Amino acid sequence: MFEKAARLKLRFETVKGQVTVEDLWDMPLVSREISSPGFSLDEMAIAINGKLKIKQESFVTPLTCDDSILSLKLDILKRVIEIKMKEAKDNEEVVVKKARKEYILSIIKEKQTEALRDKSIEELEKELDSL
Repeated sequence: MFEKAARLKLRFETVKGQVTVEDLWDMPLVSREISSPGFSLDEMAIAINGKLKIKQESFVTPLTCDDSILSLKLDILKRVIEIKMKEAKDNEEVVVKKARKEYILSIIKEKQTEALRDKSIEELEKELDSL
């Protein structure tokens, strides 16, 4: 599918102009800016899907070349969205695990400090001399 898009030099219309298949990877899943509504993968997929549904008036008449290109664009957008959503979920899990690990390490430090505070002066002096 991506090979076919590259060979066709496929371009996608956006509110900011045309973008390449490669540019899709840099676009947001949903629009983040109020000033740029319509500039997201989701909104592009919705628009192309709408065009395809309008053209899908007959199940007897085969798809035209334009329709097959729209279909290819929609398939590409769906795949990019799928991958980006998985990456976002994976990144979120990494962040949660990292935060949990840092929290556990801070508790360990606290407990080590408590254990050190509970030692007698003689034990602390002995440990200090050994260093």
